[in-house]
Amino acid sequence: MNAEHAMAGDAPVVVAARALCRNRGENLLLDAVDLDIRKGEKVAVLGPSGAGKSTLIRCFNRTEAHDSGTLSINGEEIDSTTDLVKLRGMVGLVFQNYHLFPHLSVLDNCTLAPRLVRNMSPGQARALALGFLEQVGIREQAQRYPAQLSGGQQQRAAIARALCMQPQIMMFDEPTAALDPEAIHGVMAIIDDLCDAGITTIFVTHEMGFARRLADRIVFMDRGRVLENAPATSFFGGPRSARARMFLERQLCP
Repeated sequence: MNAEHAMAGDAPVVVAARALCRNRGENLLLDAVDLDIRKGEKVAVLGPSGAGKSTLIRCFNRTEAHDSGTLSINGEEIDSTTDLVKLRGMVGLVFQNYHLFPHLSVLDNCTLAPRLVRNMSPGQARALALGFLEQVGIREQAQRYPAQLSGGQQQRAAIARALCMQPQIMMFDEPTAALDPEAIHGVMAIIDDLCDAGITTIFVTHEMGFARRLADRIVFMDRGRVLENAPATSFFGGPRSARARMFLERQLCP
């Protein structure tokens, strides 16, 4: 852990949730979630399927809207009046299935939002996109289409596209799903680089090794509630709750 991460407790809070709830019909997907995330942290959100992990991070950029409680990003309350273009420029989300536009090249996927939302010139957007494609290691794939890429390359393209909006917070929903070990290592290196650049990262994952090696802090959820919120070393050394201990034992010793 570098010095910036060690001092995370002194960094400003960039995400603050208080009694956050999200309902879908009779199902309570988020149940009174209280959570602070500080600038520069790498936070892994863990828990069984259906725990509310993906719902939580989608609320952070209002891909899903919370039903009650309060949420603020960089001190600004997020609600139905929020400018979603501005919010999603601050808070990037890389979806599990990438959501790349199949009819556009990798480069065009990356330049579309900067041109339409940031009003960049085509030349500016192209230079920005090529820089981020270089950063994630697939500049040579810029003219290819998503279907021509491997899963790991599609993941990197989706990360580059999100970075082209120059967010302050990056979120990943299962960033290592269906990737081989080499591709997982590449994604880890990219997330590390983002944090070194001061970008807060939040990732939902079922990969315990990935979370253990990368995260500063673990948020463990079950049935829409946060049951654990602890430094990664403490969590993996011995979770406080019986539910988290059971989950960890099953994941590490299937």
